[in-house]
Amino acid sequence: MHIAQGVLKAINVNKMIAGGCRVKIWIADWFAQMNNKMGGDLKKIETVGKYFIEIWRSVGMNLDSGKVEFLWSSKEINARSHEYWPRVLDIARKNKLPRIIRCSQIMGRTDHEELTAAQIFYPCMQCADIFFLQADICQLGMDQRKVNVLAREYCDDIKKKNKPIILSHHMLPGLQQGQDKMSKSDLSSSIFMEDEEAEVNTKIKKAYCPPEKVEGNPCLEYVQYLIFPWFHEFTVERSEKNGGDRTFTKFEELSAAYAKGEVHPGDLKPSLAKALNRILEPVRSHFKNDKAAKQLLQSVKNYRVTR
Repeated sequence: MHIAQGVLKAINVNKMIAGGCRVKIWIADWFAQMNNKMGGDLKKIETVGKYFIEIWRSVGMNLDSGKVEFLWSSKEINARSHEYWPRVLDIARKNKLPRIIRCSQIMGRTDHEELTAAQIFYPCMQCADIFFLQADICQLGMDQRKVNVLAREYCDDIKKKNKPIILSHHMLPGLQQGQDKMSKSDLSSSIFMEDEEAEVNTKIKKAYCPPEKVEGNPCLEYVQYLIFPWFHEFTVERSEKNGGDRTFTKFEELSAAYAKGEVHPGDLKPSLAKALNRILEPVRSHFKNDKAAKQLLQSVKNYRVTR
């Protein structure tokens, strides 16, 4: 799991809880199977789902609040299939095929790829999930926005007044130039939740971070969307020769200083790596010291990751 799935998810869930929400996290095992994750092996997918939960628990997602519920799609759908499948079929019946294919990016696919029948049915099911879970708010990444819009359009079709609210979070880019989002298949583009301290340091050191350029700078985006929400400040550590340490309490202050050349990539990068490692250390410790978690991680590492 990369940090966008791990850290950013924990930040967003904790914000929702603090705002008075109850959160349902849909462990979409059937959907992963339809998208041929882990070669479509449901047992392996279940193991990965359990690993995800351990990640969120160890990184600091507020699971002790009693306001977070993990639901496995296969079990919930089987238990209430009489509610679920009529909704899926109604969504499919009310939409033309091109409209459904436009939602294919929710699976990490493009409109032009050859899709299986299961992958075409996938958006209809994900749209149905929103109503099946009785979700008032859909809190997902921008890459899922198309199917959330589909759900709102479907509300018009069925004359439902209370449409689900779309609350989309920013998609963190990959670490290399021009990478719009992290990729699990490109190890250099992502920081993973179980990465060792040295790995994080190396990846950030090699990351794209042009001097005085804020837009399209992944290092600054990580500070904005991960470090500030987590610590509420960011300290750039520098030698006295280079101006000494400087602590920022707002991202706007940091970006302005960076654009003026007051903060150099050579100082920003190690400070970012240090902050990321502070967030990830409890996760590393958990997977090293907890026997069950350690076994889960080893199983996931042994699986052949498929797209």
